[in-house]
Amino acid sequence: MPTAILTGQPVPGSSIEGDLRSLGFDVRTATDTTEAEALLAAVPGDQRVAVVDSGFVGHLHALRLGLTDPRFPLAAVPGAVTAQPAGRQALTRAVAREHSAGTGTTLLDNLAGRIVIALDADGCDVHRPELGSLVATVPADPQARNEARQAVVAVDDEAVRLRSAVKSRDGFFTTHFISPYSRYIARWCARRGLTPNQVTTASLLTALIAAGSAATGTRGGYVVAGVLLLLSFVLDCVDGQIARYALKYSTLGAWLDATFDRAKEYAYYAGLALGAARGGGGDDVWALALGAMILQTCRHVVDFSFTEANHDATANTSPTAALSDKLDSVGWTVWVRRMIVLPIGERWAMIAVLTAATTPRITFYVLLVGCAFAATYTTAGRVLRSLTRKAKRTDRAAQALADLADNGPLASFVARVNPGRLGAPLLIALSGTAILAVSLFSGVTWAPVVGAFVYALTAGQALSRPLKGALDWLVPPLFRAAEYCTVLVLAAKAEVNGALPAAFGLVAAVAYHHYDTVYRIRGNAGAPPAWLVRAIGGHEGRTLLVTVLAAALTASQFTVALTVLAVAVALLVLVESIRFWVTSHLGGAPAVHDEGEPA
Repeated sequence: MPTAILTGQPVPGSSIEGDLRSLGFDVRTATDTTEAEALLAAVPGDQRVAVVDSGFVGHLHALRLGLTDPRFPLAAVPGAVTAQPAGRQALTRAVAREHSAGTGTTLLDNLAGRIVIALDADGCDVHRPELGSLVATVPADPQARNEARQAVVAVDDEAVRLRSAVKSRDGFFTTHFISPYSRYIARWCARRGLTPNQVTTASLLTALIAAGSAATGTRGGYVVAGVLLLLSFVLDCVDGQIARYALKYSTLGAWLDATFDRAKEYAYYAGLALGAARGGGGDDVWALALGAMILQTCRHVVDFSFTEANHDATANTSPTAALSDKLDSVGWTVWVRRMIVLPIGERWAMIAVLTAATTPRITFYVLLVGCAFAATYTTAGRVLRSLTRKAKRTDRAAQALADLADNGPLASFVARVNPGRLGAPLLIALSGTAILAVSLFSGVTWAPVVGAFVYALTAGQALSRPLKGALDWLVPPLFRAAEYCTVLVLAAKAEVNGALPAAFGLVAAVAYHHYDTVYRIRGNAGAPPAWLVRAIGGHEGRTLLVTVLAAALTASQFTVALTVLAVAVALLVLVESIRFWVTSHLGGAPAVHDEGEPA
């Protein structure tokens, strides 16, 4: 149980002790700094501890935001400061410093505030939540206390808490058609002890049932699938709102939320493809389903790479960025710009309506056109920003891009034995990708193998030096497109039943590995272990292997080989990923919560 140390006896009429206990704290009272230091030392090192001024006046939710958020080792609001185990040593030093200044109850005055000043002086990163209209203060006299209490009464902190449960930046559909009621569902779930992870799992199961309904190939099944997909999205919003409402963030929860979103969408694509094949016309849309998955995954890799390349860059401004910020200050342009990138809310709503009203083929056509336009719009804007800004990228950013590139043993060997610089990394990667693309459509059986070998060599050359160029963040998405499209083209050319579904499974398994890499980097956990990258070959190794299999085997044998490869890759990446994230969660890794762009 976390411990809160009150610095002195609460003033008459104060609810501070009851408020702290309602937040789960064991409340202890210190009469002087000597006792405060002793109480702090008595709290087990693996538990949260807080120091709170007994004269604190404010909203309960202000205390909740300041003292219970699991994401930050150190946090504070006026009159209260807290430390998790990772920040305990810094808090202990600050309290000891204040104690060494002297003894006596007078030194308890504003002790929490002085501790925060000491922590700042030590260079500690103390999180200060945005309180908005919430009150958190330590009044200096009875009149100020009375005014503070009136200010507390004037603001409904539960209403503030409910509003803050909704993501601050979201798409038009989510903001206007989901969040107005989903926040109340989130509160209902939180008050009954349901966790975000439980709701996340319910959302996944609902989407899988929707995919199964779509796979029936009947009009009734399509209608049910569309309705269930929207319900799954509502639950997907609710899980994050529970996390924000109850401050129940976790490393495992962030991973589940992110990976389940991809699993739901791609499973639904597979369900639509199965339904089209089973329907009256027996339509084969597996190539469209795989194309949609590739396009959507590459869009995300563009987002991730651009963000990682620029989030800690210096001199990170440009005229293009300034124009974008200016447009975001005009009401109607904000919503237009958020809608045309086809975020998850708009995308799933569109898929649900088209599934219920049209056919899988039409659904995929519209989805591909919409995603292609969105990808072109966002990528063009980011290219312009990169060309017009004079940013200096850090070594950390370059390493993140190298990890996202997913070079395997072959490319790494090339980079070691032939570290010559043939040109800019992006131009080298583009040349190799172009040669691979030409070879795939040459009509010569073994030409793709030669193209894939050249592609592997250029992949090694592209990463022979740090990716710090203005457009080097395009290298990882270029590699993703090259690998995925190679599998798609060769499976389509096989022209046998089962080849494209097998290719779909292989790309899904590899895409999961690439998403997992992103989430590890975002969680400051680094890339997946080197043994895993070696075991699954890296992007260039898998590309070369698939071209060799396509050239050496019959179409039927190639289909079997793709299936075996898909299963092998899926087992390796899933087992290692689950092991890592569960271990991180049980090991007390800092909680994370992604409030970035809607996926």
